[in-house]
Amino acid sequence: MPAFHGHIKGVSDSTSLRSLTVEEVIQRWKKHRQRPGGMTGIQRASHLISQAKQSIGDTTALHEAKQDLQRLVEEYERIVEILDAIEQDIQTLLGEIPLAQQIRSIKGLGPIFTAAILAGAGDLKQYAHGRQLLRRAGLNLAESASGKRKGQIVLSKRGDATLRKYMYLATTQLVANNPAFKQWHEHNVEVKHMKKQRSIFKLLGKLARILIGIVQHGEAFSPDKASPIYDQAA
Repeated sequence: MPAFHGHIKGVSDSTSLRSLTVEEVIQRWKKHRQRPGGMTGIQRASHLISQAKQSIGDTTALHEAKQDLQRLVEEYERIVEILDAIEQDIQTLLGEIPLAQQIRSIKGLGPIFTAAILAGAGDLKQYAHGRQLLRRAGLNLAESASGKRKGQIVLSKRGDATLRKYMYLATTQLVANNPAFKQWHEHNVEVKHMKKQRSIFKLLGKLARILIGIVQHGEAFSPDKASPIYDQAA
């Protein structure tokens, strides 16, 4: 017998319906129907109670749903533990890299982004200009040679895709959490009337210049020095 799904107004599910009498079902229907009684109403109420007593669909589904939820919670907790362990390992490795402390001085640039940038870019001291880091990530501008964009200036994307991804994500993270980047982004959008996405890519270039700038100068990041000093590494 198919499970009863409680589609009649006034009765929530088969579990609660099983404990009701015909008269109680009709009383509940009175809130939603003008003529709930009569022989037809009594027959329908009796039939619904009979169906509900034979149905196991709702209780079984509820039990299975609880089991599924428990499995998902346990899997989530297991993954969180793994990620925490990985982050601890990354923290330990970054502690052995002198440049990492300089990069971490940029508020909002966490260990994952720092590790990903260093892994993709290598030793930042090898770069003389921020645009070289952008080129390594395929974030430099180039002229499209094919398709509908032929002749247009677009990102080359001829570089490390993982580095490109994390440079972009790092920039969006900084715009959200770093006061200086947030202020620069607001200035771009509200004063210079840039589209938000264009501002993000503009700040991505600034991040590249800042990274190379602080490495060249051997110092921590300072928002006050960002424009006059670090932009020279562009």
